[in-house]
Amino acid sequence: MLNTLQNTLLKLHNNKLFEFSVIGVIILSSLLIGVKTYDLNTNYLLILEVLDTSVTVFFLAEILLRFTTCTHKKRFFHNAWNIFDTLIVTISLIPIDQSEYALLARLIRIFRVLRLISAIPELRLLVNALLKALPSMGYVLLLMFILFYMYAAVGSFIFESINPVLWGDISISMLTLFRIVTFEDWTDVMYETMAIHPWSWLYYLSFIFFNAFVFLNMMIGIVIDKMQQEHNNEEEGVHERLKRIEQKLDTLSK
Repeated sequence: MLNTLQNTLLKLHNNKLFEFSVIGVIILSSLLIGVKTYDLNTNYLLILEVLDTSVTVFFLAEILLRFTTCTHKKRFFHNAWNIFDTLIVTISLIPIDQSEYALLARLIRIFRVLRLISAIPELRLLVNALLKALPSMGYVLLLMFILFYMYAAVGSFIFESINPVLWGDISISMLTLFRIVTFEDWTDVMYETMAIHPWSWLYYLSFIFFNAFVFLNMMIGIVIDKMQQEHNNEEEGVHERLKRIEQKLDTLSK
């Protein structure tokens, strides 16, 4: 009886329709958060509260279903996404909506949107790759900061007399350079200094070349490399699981 129930729950958990239902409820939860930002009639607010409670109950049932169908219960919380989902659901169950922590409760519900990442494997792959790329990207960012600092110092020394609002000190100069690297009306800044220093176009073009092209492409390359590694690890994990299933089937058939 217990095995039959567990097999039924496992089939439900692996059912594609159920997976799409989970994604649909997460999207509904996100929409409810957005709707609550508007000024609504009291009756509509009551309906939203009922829907919000239903979503919380659904998420609780889904977490319990995943835990029940997990073969190794102790390893369930070895997965960071399972911990994240459990925390979001658990905190959502705490009745703090009408207390002084009501704002905290609303903020926590916003994080339900992130459950789309844990529900969609492709998004999990992207996020895992991004997290693993952060250390390498940190070195690129450090190099960018050094270049920003050097160019800001040069710009402050040379262009301060032209426009102290943009080049008054090194911190303001770095903000101006950030504006330039995002291509926000950067030509206006360049033409202003070129009126006094015709050669200053070299300053801007070299800075844009290094930061907007070289370093940006380095970051993209790092992320793509990590994504490829994650994809390979995912394929290896699938092959290992298939081997274990085949071994179990061979053991049972003997």
